[in-house]
Amino acid sequence: MNKIIMLFIAVFISLPVFAQENLEEVKIVKKRKGILKSYTVTGNTTIITSKELLKAACCNLAESFETNPSIDVNFTDALTGTKQIKMLGLTSPYLMITEENVPSVRGASQAYGLSFTPGTWVESIQITKGAGSVVNGYESISGQINTELIKPISDIPFFLNAYGSTDSRFELNTHFNTKISEKWSSSLFLHGNTRVSKNDMNDDGFLDNPLAKQVNVLNRYQYYNEEKGLVSFVNFRYMNDKKQTGELNFDKNRDRGTTNYWGSEINTERLDISTKVGYVFKDMPYQSIGFQNAFNIHDQDSYFGLNQYNIKQSSYYSNLIFNSIISNTMNKFATGLNFTYDKYQEFVNINDYSRIDNSVGAFFEYTYDNDDNFSLILGGRIDNHNRLGTFITPRLHARYNPWEQGVLRFSAGRGKRSANIFAENQPLFASSRKFSVLNSDGNIYGLNPEIAWNYGLSFAQKFSLFGRNADVGIDFYRTDFQNQAVVDLYVKPTILGTQQVQFYNLMGKSIANTMQLEFNYELAKHLNLRSAYKYYDVTTDYLAGKYQNPLQAKHRFFGNLEFETHIKEKGQQWKFDYTLNWIGQQQLPITGLNTINNQTPQVSPSYSLMNAQITRTFSSTFEVYIGGENIGNYKQKNAIIGNENPFGSNFDASVIYAPVFGQMYYAGLRFKIK
Repeated sequence: MNKIIMLFIAVFISLPVFAQENLEEVKIVKKRKGILKSYTVTGNTTIITSKELLKAACCNLAESFETNPSIDVNFTDALTGTKQIKMLGLTSPYLMITEENVPSVRGASQAYGLSFTPGTWVESIQITKGAGSVVNGYESISGQINTELIKPISDIPFFLNAYGSTDSRFELNTHFNTKISEKWSSSLFLHGNTRVSKNDMNDDGFLDNPLAKQVNVLNRYQYYNEEKGLVSFVNFRYMNDKKQTGELNFDKNRDRGTTNYWGSEINTERLDISTKVGYVFKDMPYQSIGFQNAFNIHDQDSYFGLNQYNIKQSSYYSNLIFNSIISNTMNKFATGLNFTYDKYQEFVNINDYSRIDNSVGAFFEYTYDNDDNFSLILGGRIDNHNRLGTFITPRLHARYNPWEQGVLRFSAGRGKRSANIFAENQPLFASSRKFSVLNSDGNIYGLNPEIAWNYGLSFAQKFSLFGRNADVGIDFYRTDFQNQAVVDLYVKPTILGTQQVQFYNLMGKSIANTMQLEFNYELAKHLNLRSAYKYYDVTTDYLAGKYQNPLQAKHRFFGNLEFETHIKEKGQQWKFDYTLNWIGQQQLPITGLNTINNQTPQVSPSYSLMNAQITRTFSSTFEVYIGGENIGNYKQKNAIIGNENPFGSNFDASVIYAPVFGQMYYAGLRFKIK
């Protein structure tokens, strides 16, 4: 495969535009590092490779960030076991989450979408802090996460992964790959998971994790013609996910819609079809064109006690990209057109919030790189949206290497988005809270669009300490909202004592100031330390005053130790991995007017979580692994407020700052046919 085609596949089919420089350097270190950080790429981008993903169970995409300090992983509620990610102190809706540069987790899928991509399907993940590339759209505010799936052209003929855990979760993944012809390859990914037993480790009468069943199928086709410079992908995907949670004695056939026992079901069916075509001009290898199209239907039927929530989203996305140079290869540009269509059929109890959103936009992104110590990416786009209006989105990324093995980066950009207030806050349905939207003159649920500016400055330096490799990094980011769909959990209960959640346009300031200090060191041969301290100042002006955003720790510490033995001739090897997360105090929603036994303190206690995994590789084709999560067995006390009366005015399962289940241990195996 020649160099031109390799560059095309990486740039126009896979990697973000701002990460296209020096890809050969990334390939060189890929075999020995799980997390890659280039000192010559313009954006502040981290690449999580497949090696890093194997250091934890990584059952789905939401669980793939446990060993990475840039992403914070939190539980969303005390019932569904769903994990939510945060970056720069902001939840995932403020991230642009893409799959091979096509928007994936958005709209109706915000709450649970990360759990719909199995970890074994993932080849790598690119994490970019700050506003992303304008090529991918205008919604990115705090960052971008792009997932690369395993490519048919490079996949092995067969892969098997089996997994089981002490919380009765079982998974099976199989991959089949075949070379159809000289130019066509195909992969079939099959995933199934289930949880069959009821667990109540904290004795509150509610399931700690849902009874669940998921079937997920992906069929990929890749066409590659080296002579013509043509590459294309066609993907077909179907997913069916069912969850049941609530009280131990809840029977969905008997108790749904009654007050016998509190229960919930979340049933989701999803269909995705996508295509990509890319062409490199043979006479001008620096010039190419790519065309992406994606269609999906996301259909969720759910209820939470007596609250009914149904949403169906039908979407179409199209992106045309043209890449070329200006005079020479130090001056590159990407330009093109986007089109997005979203049809929402959304029902909250008896209220119909259905709508149609569509937008068309054009973008231009200029890249300057002197192939030495400076690069710059300046981009802008103009979009016309039927609800957001016509607006301009500017983005800037810059890199400067002041000396060898040191890099200074700066970024700034604007993001704009529609807040899907019900889909993004589904855990609040598992409470007695009364939902109120205070504004009515906006175009999205009566609210105005969210607009924010993000600014970032980072510095990283490699050096030698006591004869061993080390590196440090520090970054500062600030997100400043011009408008935000505020989710207010600090509002006082109604006269009848019912808790509330209010949604309204920002009336004041909402900012997120974050700092991360990272230190990585090779303690000994094959023994590496990765550590980070993170500080978050995330505040909003609520109706009751200025507060730290709820359930957001101001201080966090991350540490990871990894050790690998020497690989023997037959591929035999031991791998050990240990991760520590210390989470500081978190501001909790107001519960002061609840009955005394259902009140929570103003802030949560700080706590630590420990995860570990041991992998034994017997050959290049077979390995087994065992591991544990929350080994210290830390559990949140009184995780469900008002659990003794789930249909009463104090009930709330959404105030979660720590694990509910406690210790969890797992084991699994991986088998390959190469």
